[in-house]
Amino acid sequence: MSANSFDARSTLQVGDESYEIFRLDKVEGSARLPYSLKVLLENLLRTEDGANITADHIRALGGWDSQAQPSQEIQFTPARVIMQDFTGVPCVVDLATMREAVKELGGDPAKINPLAPAELVIDHSVIADKFGTNDAFKQNVELEYGRNRERYQFLRWGQTAFDEFKVVPPGTGIVHQVNIEHLARVVMTRDGKAYPDTLVGTDSHTTMVNGLGVLGWGVGGIEAEAAMLGQPVSMLIPRVVGFKLTGELQPGTTATDLVLTITEMLRKHGVVGKFVEFYGEGVAATSLANRATIGNMSPEFGSTAAIFPIDDETLSYLRLTGRSEQQVALVEAYAKEQGLWLDPKAEPDFSEKLELDLSTVVPSIAGPKRPQDRIVLADAKSQFEQDVRAYVKDGGDVDEAIKESFPASDAPAVSNGVPSNPVEVTAPDGTTYTLDHGAVTVAAITSCTNTSNPYVMVAAALVAKKAVEKGLTRKPWVKTTLAPGSKVVTDYFEKAGLTPYLDKVGFNLVGYGCTTCIGNSGPLPEEVSKAVNEHDLAVTSVLSGNRNFEGRINPDVKMNYLASPPLVVAYALAGSMRVDITREALGYDQDNNPVFLKDIWPSEAEVNDVVANAIGEDMFSKSYSDVFAGDAQWQALPIPTGDTFEWDAESTYVRKPPYFEGMRMEPAPVEDITGARVLAKLGDSVTTDHISPAGAIKADTPAGKYLTEHGIERRDFNSYGSRRGNHEVMIRGTFANIRLRNQIAPGTEGGYTRDFTQEGGPVSFIYDASQNYQAAGIPLVVLAGKEYGSGSSRDWAAKGTALLGVKAVIAESYERIHRSNLIGMGVLPLQFPEGHTAESLGLTGEETFSVTGVTELNDGTTPRTVKVTTDTGVEFDAVVRIDTPGEADYYRNGGILQYVLRSLIRK
Repeated sequence: MSANSFDARSTLQVGDESYEIFRLDKVEGSARLPYSLKVLLENLLRTEDGANITADHIRALGGWDSQAQPSQEIQFTPARVIMQDFTGVPCVVDLATMREAVKELGGDPAKINPLAPAELVIDHSVIADKFGTNDAFKQNVELEYGRNRERYQFLRWGQTAFDEFKVVPPGTGIVHQVNIEHLARVVMTRDGKAYPDTLVGTDSHTTMVNGLGVLGWGVGGIEAEAAMLGQPVSMLIPRVVGFKLTGELQPGTTATDLVLTITEMLRKHGVVGKFVEFYGEGVAATSLANRATIGNMSPEFGSTAAIFPIDDETLSYLRLTGRSEQQVALVEAYAKEQGLWLDPKAEPDFSEKLELDLSTVVPSIAGPKRPQDRIVLADAKSQFEQDVRAYVKDGGDVDEAIKESFPASDAPAVSNGVPSNPVEVTAPDGTTYTLDHGAVTVAAITSCTNTSNPYVMVAAALVAKKAVEKGLTRKPWVKTTLAPGSKVVTDYFEKAGLTPYLDKVGFNLVGYGCTTCIGNSGPLPEEVSKAVNEHDLAVTSVLSGNRNFEGRINPDVKMNYLASPPLVVAYALAGSMRVDITREALGYDQDNNPVFLKDIWPSEAEVNDVVANAIGEDMFSKSYSDVFAGDAQWQALPIPTGDTFEWDAESTYVRKPPYFEGMRMEPAPVEDITGARVLAKLGDSVTTDHISPAGAIKADTPAGKYLTEHGIERRDFNSYGSRRGNHEVMIRGTFANIRLRNQIAPGTEGGYTRDFTQEGGPVSFIYDASQNYQAAGIPLVVLAGKEYGSGSSRDWAAKGTALLGVKAVIAESYERIHRSNLIGMGVLPLQFPEGHTAESLGLTGEETFSVTGVTELNDGTTPRTVKVTTDTGVEFDAVVRIDTPGEADYYRNGGILQYVLRSLIRK
């Protein structure tokens, strides 16, 4: 029960239903707040308990100073938690382990149970092994079940063992698309109360739901577990960046072009740790599908959330996707009553403001390794010709900074100023073709970002139709895949008669899941892979995803580009980034006439006509009528029974983790760090993919050797992402990305370091060196540059770091989720002093480090800085990035799960 200090409790009547609400207008200053902070204010009013959430917290939020730096901590209680299976499996593993730990400490295991709805969508496990055939989907599903049977059995057990925990089975769709199309409530109802739908999710693209006016963001699995168990999310009241939209998109531009433009603008402006909120008359002209696409890309520009207020467009989408009329009426009534309804003319109080005229957006792609590196489509060929030089040996003049950022390779020639190494390849049918640098070897319509948007999906299908009518098809070296985010997509393709055309150009259905965007692109055709590797070709992928980090998409592919679905089809037809698709022919028709992009690009009217006539509410109602039941294959999985899980000692997928071994009710005092060695010295923009890859497991790595030793054949290794329930695999896979460059071991790529427990510090696998350091009792640190831990909300990037024996990370700056995850695993995040780097301080990574002043945390305070010294005489004050009192409590307890466990037992 809320303490209700502001007398905010009231009643809202909607039709025949009456709901208890907490009125925002009872708090002075609430009317001028941005939409997102109004949602937080309601959260505090409803959960005010006089202890964790007090009247002072509510007053502080009502009196928010838009220009102040964040300093006021609040406790946010999300209404629900959403997960995908890569991150969700370790969550359920941890919950199962916590039940046993509670029992061992004399508590009640039943206390380990979600207190709010927790929903998991299995979408990250399907791999696009098979493609280009009518039975590719069926074959890939069979392979998926074969590989993941143990994990799926475990998740089915969790669905029966935990209250409020539901699983959307494989082959249904992508978590964020399922969320906006079905799971999102916009306004929650529970125990007679109505309140804004809010959430945290174990995937960074949880922010897609921001397009519906739902406040939520990605957190690590460990934070999500805490939220599931009733632990509020500790946060500082953020700065809110207002992003004003004016005008309308020009014909020929897509939501993807818009979002790449916004990503470039906001990454340049700097929005890490901030909320972004869209306002202005251009919002009303932005479709819900486009809003969701923009919200989805929030992690790419670095903000915590990227939200749109509720308006008529929101209601139309809710009706289209099959929500009840009572629910739609509640959303409208609640939003208008609470001042959460969009006023296109309003100018709310924002910390900072940006503006974009939608009419200035032009067709774009992004690459070759970051989503914020936007390239105007007309410049794509010339930009590729410059960028490819950094990927090949003797590539001609190239900026030295770029050289340092990319791996060297051995291509021998430069032709007309552009690196060239043509290789003749023989296909299985005996035909031959030539591969060179820039060949598009993967063209994938994939990822929640775009497959949820019917306008760009229909545009892609119409490009395919017009291409077929002109006699064009994909080039023979291009692996083409279609992986929609829900079955509704294939339903409207079927109804519009577009499926045969997609099939004809090679975009057959391969699965309903994330596939290529998360590294599940599957192998390239054998002859293509062989040519690429034997001749070290810098080939490319083009995908309609949100992530194009190096080493992520496919181990054979060095350069990756984000593009809209229709452009993905166009590049599959062209077959190379060396083709200027805005000016040069994509191919030739039956009469040998050149076919240009403009010849097969659909008009806005054509796209709108298909969307209007092929998509209906009945499709959504049918697809989601029994969404948690699953097919016969899912239902036939045998599952164990009981409140605690029966661990299989032989399992290579699900193992009991060591986090709570030897844990006592009282945490040990925090200690300073002495005599530490550097495990890795890394550059800028090191992503969570670099730290904990999700893709393929190589046989000659520690993880591959572990699986081989446990009788697993190479073909059954599966991916790192699928084995996140096994800490033994994941520790060995930490810092194992094939493109990681550890500056302590120059000239290497992958999970290598130098092991200074041995004479001369020979090069060693990071895992092997870690084992030696831990055996010798030597703590470890990691040195890093800017934006450390950007990308996916991957808790294993922090879990693996902690289990390798790393006690502190010292970076120039952090991405939000990874910094908090490090604290959640008991790793101290430190920051170099302003204006200093590892290089400016003369650090090589061969030093021995000590960190003093950490013990101040034992006194209940958090030091602003701690003293870092080395055996070479370097000394500096590192900034302590424990940003809230709540985070300090987690760190004192050795991690967030230990803190929650102790709290539950004491209740």
